[in-house]
Amino acid sequence: MRILTNVNVDWLRWRWHSLVLSWLVIAAGVALMASRGLPLGIDFSGGSLVVLRFEQAVTEDAIRNAVPGDEESVQRYGDAANEFMVRLPLPEGAATTDETQLAATAQRLVADLRGANLGQFEILSTEFVGPVIGADLQRKGLLATIASLVGIMGYIAMRFRFSFGVGAMVASIHDVLITLSVLTLAGYELSLNTIAAILTLVGYGVNDQIVIFDRVRENLRSRKREPIETVINTAVNQTLPRTVITAGTTFLAVLSLFLFGGEVLEGFAFAMLVGIVTSTYSTVFIASAIAVMLSPKTASPRQQNKVGRQAS
Repeated sequence: MRILTNVNVDWLRWRWHSLVLSWLVIAAGVALMASRGLPLGIDFSGGSLVVLRFEQAVTEDAIRNAVPGDEESVQRYGDAANEFMVRLPLPEGAATTDETQLAATAQRLVADLRGANLGQFEILSTEFVGPVIGADLQRKGLLATIASLVGIMGYIAMRFRFSFGVGAMVASIHDVLITLSVLTLAGYELSLNTIAAILTLVGYGVNDQIVIFDRVRENLRSRKREPIETVINTAVNQTLPRTVITAGTTFLAVLSLFLFGGEVLEGFAFAMLVGIVTSTYSTVFIASAIAVMLSPKTASPRQQNKVGRQAS
C-alpha cells in the first residue's frame, strides 16, 4: 500500500457534491420503494414457503398456472434448472399463528401440482410463519435498527464531539437507505438475514468513522489554529491505507460468500457487498462533511484542553 502513503487529497472539497448525490440516490430509492413496495420475506409477511425439485424440465409459468389464484410467487431456486421456490400468502382472514392452517395451504399446493400432470417432484423444504410472528419480527427488526443508530450517535458524541455523533448517525442512515434501495431494485426480499446484514453494516461503518475521528482528535492537539476542515481532511488521508485494506479484504471475503454460499446466504451477502462500498464512501464524504458543517471553524484553547483530557 505504498502508493497510498503521504496522500494529500482534498476530499472535503467535494462534500457538497457528495451530499447532493447521496440524497438524490436516496430520494430515488425511497420513490422506488414507495412505488414497488418493500418486498418482505416470509419472515415478516407470514405465509408458507415450499421448495420443490422436479425430475423433468418445468417452467415457472406452468407451475403458476397449476395453482389457483394469482397471489402466489414462483421463482427458480438455486443453480439447478428444475428447482423452484413457491411462496404462498397467508390464508384470507388468518389472524393467529396456526401452523396447521399453513400446512394445509402447502398440502393444497402439492395436490394442485400433482393434478396438473407436471411430472414427478419432491419437496425439499417447507417453512411456515404466522401473521402474529411476522408482525412481531417486523417490529423488532425496526426497533433494533433504530436502537443501533441512536446508540452509535450517543457513543460517538460522548467519546468525541456531538457534531461527530450526528455525522456518524447521518452516515449510518444513509447506508441503510442506500442498501434497502439497491436490495429493492435487485429484487431481493427483506428477511431476517438482510436485517442482520444491515445491522452488521451499521457497526462496520462506525468502526471506520471512529478510526478517523480518533485521528482527528490526535491532530487537534498539535494543530490548534488550523481550520477543522483541514484537520479532518488530513485525518482522512492519514487513515486512507487502513480504510482501503479493510474494505478491500472484507469485500473479497463477502464476495466469495455471495458466489459460493448458496441460496440461503445470497441476500445477506449481497446486502453486505452493497453496504461495504456505501459505508466506505459515507465515512469519507458524509460523516466527515456533517462533522465539518456542525463544528466551529477552529478549535478554541478550552476545546483543546477538553480534547487532551479525553485522550488521556
